[in-house]
Amino acid sequence: MSGTQAINNSIKAEATSSRDWLRILALVLVGIGILLSGYLSYVKLTEVPIQCIEGGAFQCDVVQNSAYARLAGIPIAYLGLATYGLIGFLILFQDRIGFLRDYGNVLEFGVVLFSFLFSMWLVYVQVAILEALCQWCLAHEVNMTILFIVAILRLRRSLKST
Repeated sequence: MSGTQAINNSIKAEATSSRDWLRILALVLVGIGILLSGYLSYVKLTEVPIQCIEGGAFQCDVVQNSAYARLAGIPIAYLGLATYGLIGFLILFQDRIGFLRDYGNVLEFGVVLFSFLFSMWLVYVQVAILEALCQWCLAHEVNMTILFIVAILRLRRSLKST
């Protein structure tokens, strides 16, 4: 093997390693998202009181029981849980299903982009309309923002490698 081939192989191995690191990070963020939206779904499903920081702007009950906590009659928490499940599926099966091998990063980015934009709208709703915050919702929105950045990096790397 020539020196140039060895360097090219080293660069490819480094890119694969970086992608694996980004993939693992994305899966960790999906796991955190499932825990957050899972807790919020549990609260909605069982109607138990939500654990919330009391005082100041934090009023989880106001946020969770507002008209904005549902979309087409479905609790946002359920939609969040389903979305994280879909993102996790796309990442986990990207190397196993031919269609996802070709389009998985683009699909993942699309779902995460929409989720990120929707999450930012929900932050606006909490701050500007409800004037009440939910730390669980904000934690989800921070998590989704980080996942959005990771999805951008994963898409960028996949486009560079083609």
